Amino acid sequence: MTLSAAERTDLIRLARVDGVGPITFRRLLEVHGEAEIALAALPARMRDAGRHVVPKIPTRCEIEDDIARTLALGGRIIIKGERDYPAQLVHVPDAPPVLSIMGNASLLSHRAVGIVGARNASAAGIRMAEVLATELATENICVISGLARGIDAAAHQAALYRGLTVAAIAGGLDQVYPPEHVDLQKEIAEKGCIVTEATLGTIPQSCHFPRRNRLIAGMSLGCVIVEAALRSGTLITARLAAQYGREVFAVPGSPLDPRSRGGNNLLREGAWVTESVADILPQLPRVVPDPVDRELAGFAESPETWRTRDGVTGSVVAKVRSLLSMTPMPVDDVARRCQFSVSAVLAALSELELGGSATFLPGGCVVLLPEERR
Repeated sequence: MTLSAAERTDLIRLARVDGVGPITFRRLLEVHGEAEIALAALPARMRDAGRHVVPKIPTRCEIEDDIARTLALGGRIIIKGERDYPAQLVHVPDAPPVLSIMGNASLLSHRAVGIVGARNASAAGIRMAEVLATELATENICVISGLARGIDAAAHQAALYRGLTVAAIAGGLDQVYPPEHVDLQKEIAEKGCIVTEATLGTIPQSCHFPRRNRLIAGMSLGCVIVEAALRSGTLITARLAAQYGREVFAVPGSPLDPRSRGGNNLLREGAWVTESVADILPQLPRVVPDPVDRELAGFAESPETWRTRDGVTGSVVAKVRSLLSMTPMPVDDVARRCQFSVSAVLAALSELELGGSATFLPGGCVVLLPEERR
């Protein structure tokens, strides 16, 4: 996809507007054709959709300054559809339209496996992550993780000897979290690659980590869980990987260790038992599926679910809204509980997101927002 500087800037501006998530971003481009036109229409659309206060739209100067500061830091911004955008991530329905990266961009489309797990990992768990990451790198497979303490850090460090690791982070490229990983993040940027959906200056908060987990799941051919509690962010990554059609692997552990219960539960649900890299390799595709046409991999229509235009009516929006609550609900479940097509439901949900009433979550779920957020 070839874009002019102005087109790139406007796409980034649109992606950076609060209340415009990846799904609504794509719908706006389908309806209006160009980011510049969508941006001009956005304030009125948001007010019509019920937004009390229209979020600020970044100016071109602000985005150009952000691009310049990212370049000065040694990174750059890539847009979905461009050559360096992760090939595997293109196939994810809610893929982020804009990413910031630092390092070897070719690794983003390399055959890759995610390794994630507990922050308070055991010595045995850390050793297992190191062994798996080393063996995967030896097989020329990139290791993706989240730069967290414990299992994530062990996996990154073990794969660095081949330069085959990608760290998906929750904050901006200029932020290091946890702080003690400043040297590790720098080394990954030099030998591997750092990738984030967040803007410069973004300090990681709990709400940012599910988006980080989506990157790990979306860029991987499969995801390995090494120690995870029953209620943990690691299991969010595993769930996203399964929803995206990726293979899920889990290292079995002692039922007496709470850090093993999440992984053991995944095994009961059908994850691959993983004791060595020999359990992983046969289940992976031989090549990374690549978009047939990078031009179409950007924001042009392809799946039927994206074909609804502005014809969505108030009655559809009202019905869909009545089915939502503050408990996350899969979009497919919303569609099954009303008489409308998935495309009509997606269009209605986009209107609700523009109005500040609802928001999409990573992995195809939607949630109603409290009144004070609107």
